[in-house]
Amino acid sequence: MQAIILAGGKGRRLLPYTTVLPKPLMPIGDYSILDIILRQLQNYGFDQITICTGYLHELIYAYLESNRELDLKINYTHEKEPLGTIGPLHLIDDLDENFLVMNGDILTDIDYRALIRDHKKRHAIATIATYQRDVNIDFGVLEKDKSNKIFAFCEKPTYHFDVSMGIYAFSKKILDYVPKGKPFGFDQLMYTLTEKKEKVYSYPHDGYWLDIGRPDDYARSIEEFERNKDRFLP
Repeated sequence: MQAIILAGGKGRRLLPYTTVLPKPLMPIGDYSILDIILRQLQNYGFDQITICTGYLHELIYAYLESNRELDLKINYTHEKEPLGTIGPLHLIDDLDENFLVMNGDILTDIDYRALIRDHKKRHAIATIATYQRDVNIDFGVLEKDKSNKIFAFCEKPTYHFDVSMGIYAFSKKILDYVPKGKPFGFDQLMYTLTEKKEKVYSYPHDGYWLDIGRPDDYARSIEEFERNKDRFLP
């Protein structure tokens, strides 16, 4: 199976750490986050890995080429100018009919193989791994009609949203909607696919997920990885 890891971003939310290290090489315990992802992918049967690089790409290449513990075939692409989340896929010559794409800064215990299996079973063009995030409102919320008449009230409600985990299963057909050589993000892809009424599905995950893009989340990921290492590296 084929997996593409997006590792080209500058990681601005993690400054100043990312002035010297690309975000996928940020250490979590004895590993980098990229190390953890690669070990997970290998465990779930992915043997073709492409890493899409940009910012500080030479460090990612040097790190992985000096670390040969994993029995994986790793290829690289490099974007000279930022191409967004989806644009770099055009740089890969040998895409499978169905493949995994994920951000290189995610700590999760998702079963990547099950995601691909569900994607193929539905004959989807895109399957998005989703996670429920709760948003607490610390105020009383009023609902009103066009005349400003209040018809409902809720004290400090909690709203539930399904958010993208930054992990996707795609059919090669999505490239028909992605312009070549131009920045094209996940948001633009979703707008396009839903407008065209293509088969796009959610794959809900109720386990663990954390995007390490902010300093507080990064600190939390280090603590929780050390407490639950067997959960992330079975």
